[in-house]
Amino acid sequence: MKTIGLLGGMSWESSLIYYQLINELVNQRKGGLHSAKSLMYSVDFEEIERYQNQGKWEEAAQVLVEAAKNLERGGADFLVLCTNTMHKVANEIEKTLTIPMLHIADATAEVIISQGIKRVGLLGTKYTLEENFYKQRLIENYALEVVIPKKPDIELINRIIFEELVFGKINAESKNHFLRIMYELVNKGAEGIILGCTEIGLLIKQEDISTPLFDTTYLHALKAIGFALSK
Repeated sequence: MKTIGLLGGMSWESSLIYYQLINELVNQRKGGLHSAKSLMYSVDFEEIERYQNQGKWEEAAQVLVEAAKNLERGGADFLVLCTNTMHKVANEIEKTLTIPMLHIADATAEVIISQGIKRVGLLGTKYTLEENFYKQRLIENYALEVVIPKKPDIELINRIIFEELVFGKINAESKNHFLRIMYELVNKGAEGIILGCTEIGLLIKQEDISTPLFDTTYLHALKAIGFALSK
């Protein structure tokens, strides 16, 4: 079994779910008392979020590069960056490593196209939705059409993520806002919806809507354990 390097803390609420999922999934595959071999480096999210808000992506990248190199030095066989938004600097991290890095958008898109879906709605932080680093990868590498919410709803989603979900706060009114936005994406032709922020799965579940949901946290963890258990 390969050792998974988890670069987390963005937020620790979703990093906790990553850790739980990879161990549950390994145990489902191997049975007995088996669990995942892993290392986690959890950054201070206050620092990362400040750099995001100030547009200082190079500084944020440097923090994550150092954390990733620590995981590699610690014995990780490959890296999982436990956040969607900070995949904006995935290339900067990846080029400093000699170990592979599993991209969260790839793990998600592979499952989407396996289900024959061509047009997807995307939810996430304003950075993920408004910038091209994530959408463009889905479009160029997987020929997916990507539908995003309108501007006021992007701001609403971002506020709920940063003021509620990263603290583990689950609010019924916020859930209703998400569901309204998701139905609007479906009305725009979305055949499935990507929960493109690792905290959204705390609020929205598949049983809340009939449209297929693609929880990036779960799919990234699934990809990680598949890689960890591969020959």
